[in-house]
Amino acid sequence: MINFDLEEIKELIKAMQENSITELCLESEGIKLNLKREGSHKVVADTGAPNFSTSDEIKKDSLEQNSKSRSDGVFIKSPMVGTFYRSPSPNSPPFVEVGDYVKKGQVVCIIEAMKLMNEIESEVEGVIKEILVENAMPVEFGQPLMVVEPQ
Repeated sequence: MINFDLEEIKELIKAMQENSITELCLESEGIKLNLKREGSHKVVADTGAPNFSTSDEIKKDSLEQNSKSRSDGVFIKSPMVGTFYRSPSPNSPPFVEVGDYVKKGQVVCIIEAMKLMNEIESEVEGVIKEILVENAMPVEFGQPLMVVEPQ
């Protein structure tokens, strides 16, 4: 029997980071634990119980790869295929609105992929100039989600 307590989940997450493992699935007695990590966003484990999350360090290379400059700002792009959500739950206010000031590493939206809620962070500090995707709409890998004017 696998015991899914918080400390063991933290150890699994640490082992994933140290060994460059991107996905881990465990199941025991009807409880399923899926951990997945990609690039510069947070991954939340969906166990049917409380969620536990981890984040990877945002590296300079990922900033250059995941953000493409244009004359009026920098794109925040989707790191995966999934469903775009502006807020953490249907009754919650959006993470950001057009005109909001965001810091590097601040959560700006969630992308649901394979029943995992992935928090997407801003890779630059600045002002949200445009939100390019409607709430609850599907997004593709690399699709621009928002435009940030760097400060």
